[in-house]
Amino acid sequence: MMTVDGHNFRIRERAENPGEYDFDWLSGPHDYGFGISRADGSAMTLPQMREAIRNFLAEIDPATGYLKE
Repeated sequence: MMTVDGHNFRIRERAENPGEYDFDWLSGPHDYGFGISRADGSAMTLPQMREAIRNFLAEIDPATGYLKE
């Protein structure tokens, strides 16, 4: 689990596909999250994961808890 700016995420790398990750937003208002696939199959660093989470959170509408339209 990783906490970023007060939000908790479970991060799972897909064992069958190196470089693919699922980020589950555990503290969000909905069962929601996002995935990342790295074209070169390389592993993400912790700072890269934090940045990906912050980018995701920046796109969330605080009124709905979903991605902004």
